Amino acid sequence: MKVLFLDRDGVINIDHGHVSRIEDFVFIDGIFELCKYYISKNYKVIVVTNQTGIGLNLYTLDDFLKVNNYMLEEFKKHGVDILDVFYCPHDPNSNCECRKPKPKMFFDAKDKYNIDLENSIMVGDKITDAIAAYNAGIKNIYLINNDEELDFNVLRVKTLLEVIK
Repeated sequence: MKVLFLDRDGVINIDHGHVSRIEDFVFIDGIFELCKYYISKNYKVIVVTNQTGIGLNLYTLDDFLKVNNYMLEEFKKHGVDILDVFYCPHDPNSNCECRKPKPKMFFDAKDKYNIDLENSIMVGDKITDAIAAYNAGIKNIYLINNDEELDFNVLRVKTLLEVIK
């Protein structure tokens, strides 16, 4: 199985910083078209997201889950089934194993769904997204609106629709 992995804040929705309320969750133009395109190419869609706000007590796990359920329902209304959402609820100083740039969320997804990581795709907006995907063995990595230096090649795009080949 091949997967289109998506970061959440900054890729699926506008990153207002610790988005934890439905009324603050605004989808980014092109996200539904991007998902539908890759689903038509036999990819499944999985979200991999750091949710630092939970660990920092800026919002609760319940707050995250409410927004997550809203997001999944909106995708469904647009004809997109999200296979799963993997999230790290820890703060940056917790030294957990799941927080990107560590690749554990990708490996957990692989173990759960028997994913071909090498032929999967990651779309992120932060260096940590790219590093995690690279360390998981994903070859096709897209970074949106990010020109920071990396020691490996990623594809730089300005909009989600540029990810469609």
